[in-house]
Amino acid sequence: MDTGTHDGTARLTRQWTTWLPVVSVAVLAAGWGRDLPGPALAVVGVCLIGSVLCAVHHAEVVAHRVGEPLGSLVLAVAVTVIEVGLIVMLMAGGGDKASTYARDTVFAAVMITCNGVVGLSVLVAALRRHRVAVFNAEGSGGALATVTTLATMTLVLPTFTTGRPGAQFTGAQLAFAAVASLCLYALFVTVQTVRHRDYFLPVVRDGLPAGRGDGPGGSESAGGKGSDGDSDSDGDGDAHAPPPAARDAWWSVGLLPVALVAVVGNAKLVSPAIEDGVESAGLPHAVVGVVIALLVLLPETLAAVRAAARGRVQTSLNLAYGSAIASIGLTVPSIALASIWLSGPLVLGLGAVHLVLLVLTAVVSALTVVPGRATLLQGGVHLVLFAAFVFLSISP
Repeated sequence: MDTGTHDGTARLTRQWTTWLPVVSVAVLAAGWGRDLPGPALAVVGVCLIGSVLCAVHHAEVVAHRVGEPLGSLVLAVAVTVIEVGLIVMLMAGGGDKASTYARDTVFAAVMITCNGVVGLSVLVAALRRHRVAVFNAEGSGGALATVTTLATMTLVLPTFTTGRPGAQFTGAQLAFAAVASLCLYALFVTVQTVRHRDYFLPVVRDGLPAGRGDGPGGSESAGGKGSDGDSDSDGDGDAHAPPPAARDAWWSVGLLPVALVAVVGNAKLVSPAIEDGVESAGLPHAVVGVVIALLVLLPETLAAVRAAARGRVQTSLNLAYGSAIASIGLTVPSIALASIWLSGPLVLGLGAVHLVLLVLTAVVSALTVVPGRATLLQGGVHLVLFAAFVFLSISP
């Protein structure tokens, strides 16, 4: 592709990723609080899909400018903050049937990221990189340990505590879980971005992350051969491209939250149609939470798969586990605070089927992460677990 054509394509991309989020927010404002007919819902659906693509684009621009692993953190935190607002808003107007909404959405986010996103990323990377996906076991292992601890404290313990009937925490227990979740989240972010940043950098040579090689190896990791003998440019071609200009990065910083608001808000607009469809089909109410979580996590999923296709599996795992950690570590404290004025019970404890899926996910994830290398088999196992979660949500 010649320079003129490339510049024209880049200019066209910048144009539609600039105006589409604004249009989507305008559509959101026009449709908010109204009973939308079929054609209007179709327009909202188009805006939703377009906003997802815009969010991925702007997140990648910001990530390229600030570098890894901070770039992966940007999208994970941005999506989760808006997701928290959506959950609180739905709980405030949902009545008694909303008592399990936070639990269903958070658990769905964990299963989507730890099985769906991880499995798809490993599968794509393994197909691209001689059927072996290489990543940093130290960073991914620490992230997985954080996810497992957070999920156990907030979604498993309420099922077994005896202070309040049902799968609920007492006020003191909920406060402890909220504070502990925030502390763990803050500790993880500090380790990921400051203390052991190199553990979360993409692996580019002999199992070492970028920047950890020294001597001749250091220069090789910057532009030589990858761990499987391929040139880095095969799977990591954009890693050495010049970062975007400061102006473009600032535009993306401003437009990313706009796109994410459009994603979550338009997902809320289509949720009544989803709820009606779920009720008409006689499906459990928890399916609504699964569908909403799938829509909200689309930007992270697409970004993770694109990173895996470039051979940057560590970036994909950063997005997946970082999203799961943010989903629990920010949602539970927010819900705990909101429960002060929200009426009705707050059910956080998982049922028996979901407990089994969570334990199996933790075990399989540990076996995937510890070696620092994964094949098609590990990717397929995670995707089967994700399919089991979706199927059992529909047919419990």
